[in-house]
Parts: sequence; structure tokens; C-alpha cells
Amino acid sequence: MAAMNSFTRRLGAASARRPWITIAAWLVAAAVVLGLAGTVGGSFADDFVAPGSQSERAMHLLEERFPAAADGNALAVFAAPEGQRLEGNRAAVDRAVAAIGDVEHVAAVADLTIAPDGRIGYAEITFDAPSADLGIAGFAAMSDALEPARQAGLQAEIGGDAAFINSETPTSGTEAVGIVIALIVLVVAFGSVVAALVPIVLALLVVALGLGAITLLARGMDVSTAAPTVAAMIGLGVGIDYALFIVARYRENRGAGSDNRGAGSDNRTALADAMGAAGPAVVFAGGTIVVSMSALALTGMGFLTSTGLSTALVVLGAVAAALTLLPAILSLLGNGVDRGRVPLMRSTTGSGPWGRVAAAVSRRPWPYLVVATAFLLAIAAPALGLRTGFPDAGGDTTETSHRRAYDLLAEGFGPGINGPLLLVIDGAADVSGLAQRIAADPGIASVSPPQVSPAGDTVVLRLVTTTAPADEATADTLDRVRNMLPANASVSGLTAMTTDLSRHLDRMLPIFVGGILIASFLLLLLVFRSVLVPLKAVLMNLLSIGAAYGVLVAVFQWGWLQDVIGLEATTVIASPLPTLCFAALFGLSMDYEVFLLSRIREEYRASGDTVASVARGITATGRVITSAALIMTGLFLAFVANPSPFTKMVGLGLATAVFLDATVVRLILVPALMTLLGKANWWLPGWLDRLLPRLDAPTPTRAVPETARVEVGVGQ
Repeated sequence: MAAMNSFTRRLGAASARRPWITIAAWLVAAAVVLGLAGTVGGSFADDFVAPGSQSERAMHLLEERFPAAADGNALAVFAAPEGQRLEGNRAAVDRAVAAIGDVEHVAAVADLTIAPDGRIGYAEITFDAPSADLGIAGFAAMSDALEPARQAGLQAEIGGDAAFINSETPTSGTEAVGIVIALIVLVVAFGSVVAALVPIVLALLVVALGLGAITLLARGMDVSTAAPTVAAMIGLGVGIDYALFIVARYRENRGAGSDNRGAGSDNRTALADAMGAAGPAVVFAGGTIVVSMSALALTGMGFLTSTGLSTALVVLGAVAAALTLLPAILSLLGNGVDRGRVPLMRSTTGSGPWGRVAAAVSRRPWPYLVVATAFLLAIAAPALGLRTGFPDAGGDTTETSHRRAYDLLAEGFGPGINGPLLLVIDGAADVSGLAQRIAADPGIASVSPPQVSPAGDTVVLRLVTTTAPADEATADTLDRVRNMLPANASVSGLTAMTTDLSRHLDRMLPIFVGGILIASFLLLLLVFRSVLVPLKAVLMNLLSIGAAYGVLVAVFQWGWLQDVIGLEATTVIASPLPTLCFAALFGLSMDYEVFLLSRIREEYRASGDTVASVARGITATGRVITSAALIMTGLFLAFVANPSPFTKMVGLGLATAVFLDATVVRLILVPALMTLLGKANWWLPGWLDRLLPRLDAPTPTRAVPETARVEVGVGQ
């Protein structure tokens, strides 16, 4: 028996022998982590700095010499009703401005600047600490301070870069629908309410514990505001799936018997066999996600690094819970795992529709291979027009105050007011000539008077562009401005930083993708000791991920179905998304790859018949893979209802890729290609076999049951 097979079997058996101790240990750990998170946990903040960029150098210079100018600005924005002017309500505005000045860390509120139409105005807010120190509560307090203006009939909002960056991630409440979908799928798959509830409870505990750990992680490093959402999204999916894999194998062993004599195994043996057979698949699948998400650190971006590490942390928890907590729960339940049987629904271990699919694909592999590949390529085609950028506050939902402020400012002062560029000059100098040349650029609407640092060694000019921060034309204006600058000048500000970030990620994406592909290939090479199996897996995964990118372009850039998902306007694909989704999707797709191939490998070792083992592997795992895919798809689609466009993108991208990967790829493309390759699937040169360390896939724990046998075409 392979080392990993033996390890997971022993670990599961040890947990099952002492179930109450195991459960108590998990509950104590959860209480400690959540308690610490609530008392000493950190807050979340986004780091959008591209390493080595001009904006990074300029920002460091400002932080060292001119901290007051380094932080993003916040603006109190006021608008009178249509046809009225702010001056008629000046007393209410002044009371609101004075109230903002009393908020902690607010250093000053500038005089009101009123637009030419007299209806809209803003007051700039400066802080005595980094805006991230105010947190969500600080900006909420500033919003509450605007109440005198609202009571006077004015619209009053908090906007600006600082408000956008530090805004609370909106939620819709519909994310819980994903849990309901998962429960329904599990009830249908198992035919038992108790068996269905076990993976749900396990996943919820893992995510709660994981989110607490992420909050503690934020105490020691900058953790993105998106990290908890992404980690919870993926953590729920894998937490349920890993438990599903093991529970399904456990109930199969109890029903069919690992000795293939038709009688079910006793619970202890069935559980040990399930942990020995499905446990390694969980370890390898989870390990792949951990590696791919941790690899986001290679981008050098704090935003992606923290999201990757946070997700890896939750996935590690899901693997640990599946290998220890789950067998403890199952040992206590015993036969009770089958309680709550639902009428007209029953769990089966027979071939069912998956056996028929396996037989059909094995008889005619070429047509299935060609049609399925063409289908995925057609869906992926829009990805050729993928355009990345960093959405500004104008891409957020109008339910947020900073988005409403953005719209008012754009109406009153032009779109560029929402993302000014900061021109930073190192040293005291006469900047009038430079300011005049920059002001003459057609992309510049205005240049502010120079601000000089207290020591007189740094000068800052605020440049307002004629176009919106996320507009491609703004990036072109930034390039022209930079080309005018002397050696001691540079441009920063949120718009410049996000532009540099997008370009950095575009450069890093091919390197990152190549690293993930190589690492995944090597891992599967070690697991399955085959050259073609990992090569095929890499190519198939690229197809499903490409299809996900194609759907994102069609929906978010082209506007297809935007009303269905609640998208208010088309937008560029967020520049971190291709990298983040590639890491997540490649790891998730490996879940099904490892689970399916482990079973095929197991059947092949038992029978020596490659074609039959492919069909039997699909037959045995098709129900579980389909159920797991439906669960993950439902969970991810629930996040599409979130008001945040970025969360919508992540949810839709993950849902699309997982669904296509578990259906078209795993149940059609993979078996068709493996049927055609025959024994070549397991080809490994002798010299490489001797060179590679032994990290083998699970070995058979039983003979092939009759219920899993299917007829395959002769001579395939």
C-alpha cells in the first residue's frame, strides 16, 4: 500500500477511535482562534503598489518627506436638488463639515469648492494618520456626520480615493442560497438528510475557523479586503467537496462491501478503506490548491499574495477537517449516517447514467473528443478580446456612498476629479514651467497650485485629467506626462498606482501561468508516475479556464446577460482577476482530476485493462464528481448576486470553469483521450521512473464490484 494511502488510513482510524477527543480539539481550536480574532485580530486593507514601479518610488518619497500628501484623499460631496444651489443651504453644509472635523483622525476639512452650476460641491478631508487606520468604522462615522445636510434636503456622500479603497465590501445576503443548493444536491446524491448535512456542517466550521485565522493573519501583514470573500467562496466549495468524496466512498463500502462478496463492510472497515482510498485524493487535490494559491506571492503584489495565502489557509483547514474531524463524526454516527431517508430518493453505487456515458465515450472516442473540444474553444473565443484594467469607483454599485459621490463629482467637475494624478518632485524647484507644459496636454483638465513639504524638499502638484480613472485614455495621458518629466520627478496617486499594477500583472501573467503549469505537471507526474496523464491534465485544465475567461469577457466587456446578473454597466476585467482566477481554477480543477484519475488508476491496477478501467472509473466517480460540481457551481453562482462587480467576476468565472471542467472535460474529454491512448496513458521512461521519488497514488482497497462494471467497445 502506498505511503499516502497508509497515512490517511491511519490518521482517519486514530480520529475514529477517539471521536470525542478529536471533536473537542477542533471545537477548542475554533473557540481560541475566533476569540483571538475578535480581540487582537487585524483589519483589512488593500495594497495596490506594483513593485519597482514609478508610482511606488514616488509614494515612498511622499511617505518619507510629505506624509500629508501621501495618503489618498477623501471628499465630502454635497448636491442640492435639481434647480437649486448649494449656497442656499450653506448653513446645513457648514454644520456637516464641522461634524466631520470632530471625527477621530480627521486633521482638517478644506473650504467648500462649488461646481460652475452651483448645485454640486465638495470639501477635501485630510487625516493625521493613514486612512487605513480609520477603518470602515471611521468612514461610517464621517458619513453619519453628514446628517445635518441630509436633513436639509441635500444629497451628501463620502467619496474620493481613500473612501473607495477603505469601503466595506457589500453583500447581498444571497450567498446563503449557495448553502441551500449544496444541501439539496447532497440530499439527492445521498438520499439521506443526515449524510447530506455532514459535509455542510464540516464546511461551515472550516470557513468560520479559516476566517478567524485570516483576521489574525491581518494582524501581522496587510490582508486584502477581498481575501475573506475569495477564501470563503473557495473554502465552502472544497470543504463540502472533500467531505463528499470521503462520505460517498464510505457509504459505497458499507453498501457494496470491500471484499466484493455483495455484503457491506462493517462501519470501521468501511471507514478505514474510505480514508485509505479517498483520503490521498483529498490530500493531493488540496495540496494543488494550496500550491497554486500560494504561488500568487510570485507576482510580488500584496493584494494577490494576501488573498492567495488566506485561501490556502482555509483549504488546509478543509483538508485537515476531512482527514480527522470527518472520520470522528462518521464513527459516532455509525448507521445513523443513513437516517432521514428521503422518499423516492436513494443513493446508488450502480452505473446509472454515468455508466452509459462511459460506455458511449469508450465506443466512439473520436467524435466525442472533437465535438467537446470545439465546444470549449467556441466558448473560450471571446477571451481573445480580454481587456484588463482596474475598475474605479464608477464601476461599483450605486448602493455605495463612494459610487454616488463619484457620479456627483463627475457631473459637477468632470470625470478626472475622481482619480487625480500626483506629480512628485524631489527637491525644491521652480515648477511653473513644468506645470504649464503639463497643463497644455489635451488629457489634462487642470493643474493645482504646488504644495511644498514642511522641510521644503518635496513639491506636489495635483493633476486632474479629462477622462475617468479607469479609461484607457487616462493611461495614455499618464504616459505622456511621464515623458515630460525631469529625472527628479515622478507620478503617483491611486490612478497611476493601479495603472502600474495592471501593467505589472500583464507582464507577470505568462510567467505565473508557466510556473503553475510546471508545478502541476511535476506533482501529477509524481502521483501517477506517467508522462501523458499530467500533460493531458494540464491541457484540459487550460481549456476549461480559457472557457471561463471567454464567458467573463462576453458578460462584463460585451454586456451579454448583464441585466440577469445585476451588472449596471459594462466594465473592463479587473487586472488581478486573470491571475487570481487562474490560480484558483487550476487548483480546483485538479480536485476532479485527481479524484477521477485516482479511481481509474485503482481500477487499472486491479484489472490491467486500460480502456475498461477508464469506463469503470467514470462509472464509480461520475455521480460524486457531478454532485461536487453542482455544489461548487451553486456556491459560486450565489456570489454573482453580490453588488460588487469584482465579486461577481470571481463568482461567475469560478462557477463556469468548475461546471465545464466537471462535465465536459472530466466526463467526456478525459475518458475519450485516455481511451484513445490506451496503455500509453501510463508510459514512464525507465530512467525517469528510477529518478523520481516514490509519491504514489492510492492503491486498490477492494476488487472492482459488479455494480461498477460497464461494457466497453471491443478492440478499443
